[in-house]
Amino acid sequence: MKSLRLEFIGAHGHQLAARLDGPDGEVKAYALFAHCFTCGKDVFAARRVAEALTDHGIAVLRFDFTGLGASGGEFADTNFSSNVDDLVAAADFLRENYQAPRLLIGHSLGGAAALAAADQMPEVKAVVTIAAPSHPTYVTGMFSQHLDEIARAGEAEVQLAGRPFRIQQQFVEDAEGHNLKLKIAGLRRALLVMHAPGDDTVALGNAMEIFTAAKHPKSFISLDDADHLLTGREDAIYVANLIAMWADRYLF
Repeated sequence: MKSLRLEFIGAHGHQLAARLDGPDGEVKAYALFAHCFTCGKDVFAARRVAEALTDHGIAVLRFDFTGLGASGGEFADTNFSSNVDDLVAAADFLRENYQAPRLLIGHSLGGAAALAAADQMPEVKAVVTIAAPSHPTYVTGMFSQHLDEIARAGEAEVQLAGRPFRIQQQFVEDAEGHNLKLKIAGLRRALLVMHAPGDDTVALGNAMEIFTAAKHPKSFISLDDADHLLTGREDAIYVANLIAMWADRYLF
């Protein structure tokens, strides 16, 4: 596998850190991976899925959203809309410098962003969500005890995955302003929904809502006892291999 460290300008002018993983031989197609909420391009799931996809001839671009990881900007100034915009900017970068992505993969909130952004990526043939919520407001439930403070003061510091993040009222309002089901219904791409029944971060019902809202061709794969972040090496590789086999029908 070949791996390149890259940078590109995000939708709102910040420099975003990225990594492009490619096969040793011919690249059959390019994929774009959107990581989970407050994670980063180097989170275990993103890294393992990208590495495994290269074994199938698929190159994968993964990047840190604005304000996260090695990317510029302030996390407090971001929201779901800015994540969608960054994802579109990443697709533009691939199109201009390599080849437009034909496969779009999103993990957790990144899955919701992928569903929202797909209609702005005409070359994308297939979309995959992994443990994704059916509405971006799911993330506000992670700091629901702070919502009154955020509304009153305009912002608050909250603990997410053991780290402090500043959340502004604009983030909450932006999440509430999206109708993801309309986006899903009008996707017009093949869709693969992957979710573990025991996911205790994003409940399985979210996958059912996504799957029901989508039109065919659509598929659902249960991830059995995998955890939300796919921390088990075998789970991440299993997911990548399934994605590659499923996408083969639509990409090549």
